[in-house]
Amino acid sequence: MTFYQELQLSSTGSKQLIRNTTDKKEKRRHILIYNFKVYLVMAFCVAVVTLYSKITGNDNSVVGVTVLLAVLVLRQADFGIRTSHGLLSIAGIFCILIAGPRLSNMVSPVPAFFVNAISILLLMILGCHNVIMYNHSTFVLGYLLLMGYDVTGKAYLLRVEGLLAGMFFCMVVFYKNQKNRPYRRTFLDLFREFDLHSARGRWYLRLTLIVSSAMLIMSLLGLPRAMWAGIACMSVCLPFTADCRGRAGKRAMFNIVGCILFAVLYLILPESMYPYIGMIGGIGVGYSAGYAWQTAFNTFGALSIASGLFGMPAAVLLRIGANVFSSIYTMLANKLGDKLVQHMWVRKSTEI
Repeated sequence: MTFYQELQLSSTGSKQLIRNTTDKKEKRRHILIYNFKVYLVMAFCVAVVTLYSKITGNDNSVVGVTVLLAVLVLRQADFGIRTSHGLLSIAGIFCILIAGPRLSNMVSPVPAFFVNAISILLLMILGCHNVIMYNHSTFVLGYLLLMGYDVTGKAYLLRVEGLLAGMFFCMVVFYKNQKNRPYRRTFLDLFREFDLHSARGRWYLRLTLIVSSAMLIMSLLGLPRAMWAGIACMSVCLPFTADCRGRAGKRAMFNIVGCILFAVLYLILPESMYPYIGMIGGIGVGYSAGYAWQTAFNTFGALSIASGLFGMPAAVLLRIGANVFSSIYTMLANKLGDKLVQHMWVRKSTEI
């Protein structure tokens, strides 16, 4: 395996390669490449986010994160339709990212629920037709981040410009890497094939309603960072309910672990190091092959920002509460949804 090929491996793939290598010299080489990849990716992420912050302002650093995640996904994943039509999907997704979060923040919680529900459902239809690619996690996450870190006035205009620039860059990367895909489905087939009688269609709707309603509950309770509940629900709400139970447990438990680790770092590090705790979390994510520890280290960046706004203890309690609530809520809503579907099928069979 070449140096470049090893750089393309996931953390799981790199660790598996290191584990299976018996030659000590080769093992050391694989370990060095793995470490180099972790810090290379981290440096690239910091560079992109910093560049966006310089051009569009510090309040729009989240735009850099959103575009970066989209590029990393689109260089490898497709939409299950013709590549040229996939460009229309990218355009649609970024239009939603531009308009949806801003509109959601302009209205009260109940109207915002409908804005979020429509936007998230469209993101699911446009970006996750090929379910195995798991594209929705990137685009819905971007939507929730942009909603949570909202801006107005000139900052919003700069945000729009940054997202449009990111959209065109994503299109270029996507077309270059995916142009030889042999799909026959078209852009309109994404909508034609949306069917609530299918498992995929029901999952689209279930995730949309769970994420949107969880944020509505947080907003009605007057709690900040409603997006944390939405992100947690999205992460736990997998296509098959049976898979959600293990994910929900890990989400709740390892968010607590991550919050404890963050609190320890916050207490032992000097205040001048606080801005770098998020970066430490990013490095931790790079070394994490599994969902559990990725969840734990992902808390660092969110808590670094929230601690500056609410204080560390309040931020930690809010983070734990939002994620534990969302994990339990998603499981209960999934079970209720399955029972409703089962009841509808039984009723329909009886009528026939």
